[in-house]
Order: sequence, then structure tokens, then C-alpha cells
Amino acid sequence: MDQKSPFPVFPMHFRGILLLAGMYAIGWAAIFQLMGASLVEWLADGNAFEGSLPTNYYGGLGIVVGLLLFFSAFYPVSWVYLIIAGITGKIILAIWFGLGFIPELGWNKRTAFQLIFNEILWLIPLIMVFLRGCQVKSYLAENLEK
Repeated sequence: MDQKSPFPVFPMHFRGILLLAGMYAIGWAAIFQLMGASLVEWLADGNAFEGSLPTNYYGGLGIVVGLLLFFSAFYPVSWVYLIIAGITGKIILAIWFGLGFIPELGWNKRTAFQLIFNEILWLIPLIMVFLRGCQVKSYLAENLEK
């Protein structure tokens, strides 16, 4: 390819970000799925709560989101729709945790960690990778026609 072009390839570190985000999401979701009751007690940080929270469903959706992100790393330009599906899933999980779990568990450093570092903070690099994937896709579409 032309060395002067601004978008010759999709950088490998962006693929690494997608792989890492996918594995991280799968890992935390598996913890919700397998140890939901213990994790909820830990997240409550001593606050009393009544009822059971849908940790299995939350974990199941988290695993699906993680798999979408993980698989999007293999062909991030062609499968850019998987990246946006993963971003949408992270937003849904953040809203679900914020509206479904925090009222029961209370706002503390552990719930803040779960919401901010496990859901919201990942949106920044994922959106950057998505935008870069769209740029590369449009660049390739324009230049392959010539």
C-alpha cells in the first residue's frame, strides 16, 4: 500500500484493546454468573439488602457482550458492527447496574468500581476503536474503487 496514506492498516494495538476488553468483560460477567450471591454481598459492603438480584441474567448478558467484543478483534474493519454492538451492550449493562443494582446495594466504593471501571471507562477506548475502524473502512472503500 501507499506509505503516504493516513489509514494504511488497522493498528494492532486496537485489536489488542478489543481482545482485552472482551476478555475482561467475559471474566467479570463469569464472576457474576458463577458467584452472584457472594459477589452481591461483597458489592453491598455491609449494607443490608432484601431480595435477590438478577446476577445470572446480568452475567449472561455480560458474557454475550464480551464475546462480541472479543470476536470483533479478529476483523475489526469488516466487523465494525460487532464493536458498536459491544458498545451498546456496555451501555445497557451500565444502565442496568445503575438502575437495578445500586438502589438495592447502595452507593459505595465497590459499586462505584463496578460501574465506573468495569462498564463506563471501557466506553472511551471502545468508541475510539470504533471510530478508527469506520475511518479505515471508508478509506478502503474509497481507494479500492480507484
